Amino acid sequence: MTRLKVTQVRSVINRPRDQKETVRRLGLHRIRDSVVKDDRPEILGMIAKVRHLVQVEEVPEEGTKRRGGKREERA
Repeated sequence: MTRLKVTQVRSVINRPRDQKETVRRLGLHRIRDSVVKDDRPEILGMIAKVRHLVQVEEVPEEGTKRRGGKREERA
């Protein structure tokens, strides 16, 4: 399943109450706070509601991470 990194980039001060609650329910507390969520319809709906306050990035699956450095040869 795809994962999304959601980062709060704007303040919720002077925003409607429902937007403040949506940002809080996403798990964000302050600017530059980030959370990783599953790509599910209910999460996408929450993100759409506060898209002007957050930044969204796709996170690679855990099995697809690449590591730098040299590969060790085994005998």
